[in-house]
Amino acid sequence: MDDRFSLANFRRPMLPFPPNVPGGRRALVHSCCAPCAGEILQAVAASNIAPTVFFYNPNIHPAEEYQIRKSENIRFCEKSHIPFVDADYDDNAWFARVQGLENEPERGKRCDICFDIRFERAALYAAENGFSVFCSTLGISRWKDMEQINRRGKQAAAKWPGLVYWDFNWRKQGGGRRMLEIAKQENFYQQEYCGCVYSLRDANRWRRQNNRPRIERGVKFYGREAKAKTQ
Repeated sequence: MDDRFSLANFRRPMLPFPPNVPGGRRALVHSCCAPCAGEILQAVAASNIAPTVFFYNPNIHPAEEYQIRKSENIRFCEKSHIPFVDADYDDNAWFARVQGLENEPERGKRCDICFDIRFERAALYAAENGFSVFCSTLGISRWKDMEQINRRGKQAAAKWPGLVYWDFNWRKQGGGRRMLEIAKQENFYQQEYCGCVYSLRDANRWRRQNNRPRIERGVKFYGREAKAKTQ
């Protein structure tokens, strides 16, 4: 890795509270995928903060795609000795919450509800298990609206006294570059759409309009390839 983006030269993130608050130097990290999580988890751990990964993403479609993304998270957490919480894949509940928003654009109202679903569950787990801070890996992706994510995260945390949503900007200080470097080092699965069936639909629609091949699941990995499974 380029020395400019090594942890030795990385400005350590600081927890948004003094170290003597209830819950200690622990943070619950809602993870959407391994590529987004790798850099954040390394940076948090290097800052003497103990992360626990919370994987709750009922939006991911289909179930096979969900399993691939979850297994990549588990693989990295086991290698890094980071606790991993495997929440339910209740996709029926997700579809019920976003009903009527099927044609919303990316970063629209459907995404608001999608973030709410995941952050509400993460905040509940954090409050019930002694965490004072939770955050999400979603904000490191340049495809996401960080202000939208932080707004929904803070809203979820506000329902629980003493719980804080950590809105650290993981993209800055070389974070975005380190994310890609770690993904290549770890050969993480490289998903080609956000996750839900509607993002898959819209991504394939764009590809069709631009004479591009349809998305293939289980094909692209940072640094290597695997057998294709066409949608």
